[in-house]
Amino acid sequence: METKEKKTPKKDNWEYKDRSYYLLGNKTPLTYTIMSKHTARYSCVWFDPEKGYERELRYATNQKSIFVDEQKGSATLAHIVFDEGHLYVKKEKRNLQEFLAKHPHNGVLFAEFDKVVEAVDQFDYLEMEIAAMNMAYEMDIDKAEAILRVEKGSSVTELSSKELKRDLLLFAKQQPALLLDLAQDENVELRNFAIRSVEANIVRLDDDQRTFKWAANGRKLMTVPFDENPYSAMAAWFKTDEGLEVYKSINKKLK
Repeated sequence: METKEKKTPKKDNWEYKDRSYYLLGNKTPLTYTIMSKHTARYSCVWFDPEKGYERELRYATNQKSIFVDEQKGSATLAHIVFDEGHLYVKKEKRNLQEFLAKHPHNGVLFAEFDKVVEAVDQFDYLEMEIAAMNMAYEMDIDKAEAILRVEKGSSVTELSSKELKRDLLLFAKQQPALLLDLAQDENVELRNFAIRSVEANIVRLDDDQRTFKWAANGRKLMTVPFDENPYSAMAAWFKTDEGLEVYKSINKKLK
């Protein structure tokens, strides 16, 4: 007579603890409600790797399971509301925590606060901020002006050397990733040079933004390719043999 093998009960690895969640993104509304059940308009399902198919989710305060196919009787639904971008769920509300863990918007609209992950992210950001500020502190004035012009436009021409360094340090602190990126862009300084040559009335850009000419005699220097920023185009042109000679000539006049 064959004996049936007894199935080993699946171990429950759920960690009972209070959990905090926060909305992702820069804008935080006073209140934000996420969907708590599956509808024809909004899909709220989770793929079960053991069963091999998607299962419909529903948060009900009077049910132990978050899966509709395991819920029995009437379901008491409840809103899931983030106040000022945050949601705190006590360990006793396991079904809500499990629902949030499997929610299709987890990692998209909201995330669980993790002290270890947050600490790693903060360390990486601070490290990047220090690198950006060190670079800004050691940067020469011409390059500082070129980078700040991306952020401030032509107003940088009115700043003194100390004001440029101050604003660059503030820029490095507020947007370290952007500063590091701009510092590695070889065309930033050439774009700034092109802008300065126009501001100094050495070179003229026609009103149609398509042609650069010598301001003194109106002789054409270059035509801006269609749908390109004129100063970016001129920066690239300065790298050509013809453009390099013009660059040298403009540089003498600017000094």
